[in-house]
Amino acid sequence: MSMITIQSRLTASESVRQQLWKLMAQANTPLINELLQQVPQHPDFEKWRQKGKLPATAILQLCQPLKTDPRFVGQPASFYMSAIHVVDYIYKSWLAVQKLLRASLEGQMRWLAMLKSDAELVEISGQTLQVIRTKAAEMLTDCITVSGFDSTPQRTKSKKSQKLSSSNSSSNLKNTLFQAYRETDDIITRCVISYLLKNGCKVSEKEEDLEKFVQRRRKVEIQIERLSEQLTSRIPKGRDLLNAKWLETLLVATTTAPQDEAQAKHWQNILLSQPSSLPFPLVFETNEYMVWSKNQKGRLCVQFNGLSDLTFEVYCDTRQLHWFQRFLKDQQTKRNGKNQHSSSLFTLRNGRLAWQQGEEKGEPWNVNHLILYCTIDTRLWTSQGTEQVRQEKAAEIGKVITRMKEKNDLSETQQAFIKRKQSTLARIDNSFERPSKPIYQGQSHILVGVSLGLEKPATVAVVDALADKVLVYQSIHQLLGKNYNLLNRQRRQKQFLAHQRHKAQKREANSQLGESELGQYVDRLLAFAIVAIAKTHKASSIVLPKLGDMREIVQSEIQARAEQKCPGYLEAQQRYAKQYRINVHHWSYGRLIENIKSQAKKAGIVVEEGQQPVRGSPQEKAYVLAISTYRDRLTQV
Repeated sequence: MSMITIQSRLTASESVRQQLWKLMAQANTPLINELLQQVPQHPDFEKWRQKGKLPATAILQLCQPLKTDPRFVGQPASFYMSAIHVVDYIYKSWLAVQKLLRASLEGQMRWLAMLKSDAELVEISGQTLQVIRTKAAEMLTDCITVSGFDSTPQRTKSKKSQKLSSSNSSSNLKNTLFQAYRETDDIITRCVISYLLKNGCKVSEKEEDLEKFVQRRRKVEIQIERLSEQLTSRIPKGRDLLNAKWLETLLVATTTAPQDEAQAKHWQNILLSQPSSLPFPLVFETNEYMVWSKNQKGRLCVQFNGLSDLTFEVYCDTRQLHWFQRFLKDQQTKRNGKNQHSSSLFTLRNGRLAWQQGEEKGEPWNVNHLILYCTIDTRLWTSQGTEQVRQEKAAEIGKVITRMKEKNDLSETQQAFIKRKQSTLARIDNSFERPSKPIYQGQSHILVGVSLGLEKPATVAVVDALADKVLVYQSIHQLLGKNYNLLNRQRRQKQFLAHQRHKAQKREANSQLGESELGQYVDRLLAFAIVAIAKTHKASSIVLPKLGDMREIVQSEIQARAEQKCPGYLEAQQRYAKQYRINVHHWSYGRLIENIKSQAKKAGIVVEEGQQPVRGSPQEKAYVLAISTYRDRLTQV
């Protein structure tokens, strides 16, 4: 969906801010902390952990008895729902990450068990290396014949297209061999498959370099060690606004000697950390929780259900003011129409109220600032986009009503549910007043591929998939133009901050140094440039790579390189790895992708994801990413 998030600062009298702070810090945040502690104590927690998700009503059931707990009473109903949403989001995210880590760990462990040197394969199979090679060639031929892959280059295809076809076929062949390995118990067959997978699905006549093989195996072992450490990471604990854990650790550290180096390091990490001093935000999942109005001065104001006596003035950037004015207009239209309009077509979808850290000293409600984050559907700004959303919602509600009516002997609750859905269906036919603007229409065969890399954060290829050709390439230098110097400045800043952190760590001082927003600004410039290129060439979509476990792969490669350069010397390995990380530029890929997605949504351009090749130049990676995504799209139709 074309969702974006905007923000504004809220102001109110000191008494209003104090009342809200106490509700959030002394009641709502402790409630969230309690729920976070109760989830892992649930008897079904291990089942949820294995599945990687929570039941829909798990947090709601845990919260029900806490509403009467003296520690958490006196909160509006929206605050309890907010706590449920926050905890649900935290644990769903944590469980999803755990599931991915577990799958990656299992895959790496399977690969480590398969990864054998030629000498080990000979010993295990009881065959000579030449016999293994012969059987590998036969198996390779059989797999190619069964899959229908023709390895002979075709003259009608371009070199890039041949490279792409070869890459896709190699990937399919690997999947086939992995599946065959799992399905067979024959030792010789397994050794042959391991030999093929180890050599990139090819039969090598060269003598194996044992040193490179050891390094390769060590790289996999490092990945397994890192994944195991991450899998045993701590369960979410909440926010300690009173710094009780820090004070407790300080007391223990000053009165007790550590049992070992690990315990001393644990105490040090706690004492040097900066625990959050801000309460959890309030999450409003529906737009009806926020009531918009104007005060006597003409200033836009907002109130929240359950806190109708607390009014906040809205201060925002002029570039976002029209969105907040639309929120007020939508609610006025619904009120003036005597609820004949549906809030499901409001431009505002949901909101989040949070405190932002201040730098002054004093009472927290005076020092910190209130920020309101609003999620909006950009399609609902225009009449054409609103009609598109209306048709989608009408079709969805119609399917729900049809399914319910197909059931026999409906209960009163089910009948009331159908009646509400029918009422909603009737109300969404009453449209809101919206400006007219044509919806962006791109050409389906034109795609913009964006490859990401360490040296060059972003490279663009505009591809005509039907003609199988590249219309234009854009390097990072061309994308940024006269602002390219900002990229080098940002790199120097990261190196400087890394040096400052190093000095702080040597002094055992606070090493959590903030960074400027220069990196965010460069990301926005790149996003604007990429979307502008897509508009210029009438592209149907922008294709971004799936990052997956790229960070882990890079880290493992760095550590394996360090062990090769400094064998047997742990401290030297750590120094080498650290210096290598400083020299190699690391970009915030996730932040860049989110900026591109945000700008693309505003323009109405679809964003797709594909698998970025590991090898090749940045231009080739961008081309292959775009063309492979287009072909995958055709196979799914």
